[in-house]
Amino acid sequence: MISRRNLLQSAPVAAAGALALSACGGSASGSGSDGGEGGAPLTWMSMLHTPTTPEHDGPVMKALAEHTGTDFEFQWVPDASKEEKINAALASSSVTDITTLNQLAMPSIRSTLASGLFWEVEDHLADYPNLSQINPATIEGARLNGVLYGVPFQKPLARYGVLIRQDWLDRLGLEVPHTIEELGEVAKAFAEGDPTGTGSSATGFIDRQESFLVGFRSLAGYFGAGDKFQLDDSGKIVPACTTDAWKEAMDWYRGIFEAGGINQEFVTVQKQNQQQAIAQDKGGIVVTGLFEAKNYVALAESINPDTEVKWTLINDLTYGDVPRRIVSDTGGGMGGLMSFSTQSLKSEEDLARGLNLIDKLLDEPAFQLMTNGIEGSHYEIDGDGAVTITDQAMWEQQVQPYSSSRPSDSVKTYTSTDEYVNLANQMMEENGEYAITNPAQSLTSATYDSQWGTIEQSLNDAYNIFMVGQSSMSDYEAAIESVRSQGLDDIIAEYTEAHDAVS
Repeated sequence: MISRRNLLQSAPVAAAGALALSACGGSASGSGSDGGEGGAPLTWMSMLHTPTTPEHDGPVMKALAEHTGTDFEFQWVPDASKEEKINAALASSSVTDITTLNQLAMPSIRSTLASGLFWEVEDHLADYPNLSQINPATIEGARLNGVLYGVPFQKPLARYGVLIRQDWLDRLGLEVPHTIEELGEVAKAFAEGDPTGTGSSATGFIDRQESFLVGFRSLAGYFGAGDKFQLDDSGKIVPACTTDAWKEAMDWYRGIFEAGGINQEFVTVQKQNQQQAIAQDKGGIVVTGLFEAKNYVALAESINPDTEVKWTLINDLTYGDVPRRIVSDTGGGMGGLMSFSTQSLKSEEDLARGLNLIDKLLDEPAFQLMTNGIEGSHYEIDGDGAVTITDQAMWEQQVQPYSSSRPSDSVKTYTSTDEYVNLANQMMEENGEYAITNPAQSLTSATYDSQWGTIEQSLNDAYNIFMVGQSSMSDYEAAIESVRSQGLDDIIAEYTEAHDAVS
């Protein structure tokens, strides 16, 4: 039996579970304006988080088209180049019928949303059985200046936690950490000891170049920093990266770096290289989505079928007298928008085709297809209703790429034969009670839209230089001061005024 705090056994890798439905299990809806049989296929620019692209006419795509009654095709954008590709498409107004916009904090996206390039959809959602049931809080967080420019992706409020190699803890005689102080000691112990038992060098944290925006941002949340922006004691909306809590977290993290407890080249490491390093036993701690544990096991097994890797999942870290908390990694349960082009979907009838597609993809059979694939080909269900992926390589090629395009991650949670999956689902649900969200997310600041990208990059650079020991905290604080006149103070004033107006 797996405990919540100490996952001692790895298990066969499986996806998140699904209904016992075949590829043709969902009946296709009618055609006409909704079905798409009489018009060109709908095109959808969507993000690809896997190294492989599924075939356009593959089995999952065919089954999705049958269930939805809509002919559509994905135009995949690799995650590593999403900013470049999306910015180029927005700048040229050459967007697809549906465009995934999952970085709504980007000024280029926020300014384009209100430019007339995309439909305002809120008044249409009531016409669809699934779209009409989206949580009002998610809708609220997805609006920009009171307007909804697309259907929001529905995510758990907070999916992050800390994954630690349990087999390394056991080998070094260490307990599972549940405080920030304990976590730092484990990271140093991994660097100083021989956690692999082979004499090979290893470290604690494996971080990557997006540390300031992703991994460290989550760690700073334990110290009291907010989700991108936060309300300070004086009632102002300020960037989390300018707060005392953030700077205290930076001091702590640099101390671990100096002790060798973080991969020393992390400021240049890309996500795929980070994943490979973790699977190759180069480090034993990663700050990431709790759901990634099963993926790290699968990756390790692909490198060494005899690996004995065991992970512990932690979602209850605390620091000092700061109450238990976790910053949202999903925009408060809103993982971006599926936005509809006014250029190619010119009429409300055209818009209805797009909305109907997304509504049908919120059905359980479609969720099953985009999660586990086709029963008998990709997965099986045992007598207890648990799901097992029967051909991992085929699933990774034909099914896994679709998971990031599911309109909701939470259509239904099924039991998996993989205990990592079950534990992660349980912990992500628990996170909701402690999630910290961004109070500026639905607010508008003209200066943010025009200047934040430059300001954030300056502070990101200052963070990197500090973290590798090439500057002091006073230098980081000087970097903050230097961008105040470049728009930071105006952003704070504009967001605070907007917040006060709706409070």
